[in-house]
Amino acid sequence: MGKPTVLALRAVLVALLAGSVFVQTVMVPLLATDLEELDTGSAHLRVPILVIVLLGAVTVQVVLVCVWRLVTMVRRGTVFSHAAFRYVHIVLGAFTAAALLVFALAVLLAPGEAVAPGIVLLLCGTSLAVFGVALIVLVLRMLLAQAVARDVEAARMRAELAEVI
Repeated sequence: MGKPTVLALRAVLVALLAGSVFVQTVMVPLLATDLEELDTGSAHLRVPILVIVLLGAVTVQVVLVCVWRLVTMVRRGTVFSHAAFRYVHIVLGAFTAAALLVFALAVLLAPGEAVAPGIVLLLCGTSLAVFGVALIVLVLRMLLAQAVARDVEAARMRAELAEVI
């Protein structure tokens, strides 16, 4: 990966991280205020919704930090190592958690008349899409495992060849 690509990706990661911090510090309190003004019939949903939104922002931040670390490993040429698996596993867990959070939000909003059924269906579809991304990360993890295994095998063969020569 070239230096301009790494810089562009890091700029996007910083912008997304700043946006997620903005959501946590500004938008969640505003959401809390708006939820207070709702009718008393859905007041019991206020805390769970706020927790889900906060945890969702945390999952985004976790993914961004792990991607930053993986980009650093790519830049150094050390991504094909067992150390990369730690970050890939964390990303996989964060996407799975995000999918469960979106589904939990859909379940919270489903009963009653507070939210249209179409919104709940959209949330379920979003949950499925996020889970699909987790499955894609799992496939990429398998590809990384194959690359690391081949790299280890190549190093072993080079060492054997060096002994013969």
